[in-house]
Amino acid sequence: MDQHLLRQYLSTVYELPSSSETRSPLRVSLDGDIVQDVSSLPELLTRPFTLLTAFNPRSMLLPRKVNEGRHSVLRDMLILGCYRVEQCVGYEEEPDGTWREPAWLVHDMGREEACAFGRVFRQNTIVVNRNGRPELIVTDPTCDELWKTFVGNWRVRG
Repeated sequence: MDQHLLRQYLSTVYELPSSSETRSPLRVSLDGDIVQDVSSLPELLTRPFTLLTAFNPRSMLLPRKVNEGRHSVLRDMLILGCYRVEQCVGYEEEPDGTWREPAWLVHDMGREEACAFGRVFRQNTIVVNRNGRPELIVTDPTCDELWKTFVGNWRVRG
């Protein structure tokens, strides 16, 4: 994978749903320092989940309506599979950054099934969280070796 693209993926900021007490989204990225004590992370980051999107397959910009339709189909498939899904969004934090991409936080999805969804919806990568450690997994063979994994570390942003 191109190193610039990898850095972009790892520094993407995700706004994840947080507990009902705080009501503000949990802002995180995968470019943090190694976490020695996983229990120091917000509770959500200690649970298994996957981040999936159907927007812009293979990084090809599609019209908004097409992206929204694909994203809705992905949600419906996940719900039919009995998964609990919540809305989230990924974006670049640069001051001049314009990229924002809706995603689904999917609770308790197995790694293999998550990879299959990423492949079906033609995503370059997906994010899988296990034991407080996020993994960026390649799901498009034109991007890199299929299922190649880049392990990240959560960085909680203010």
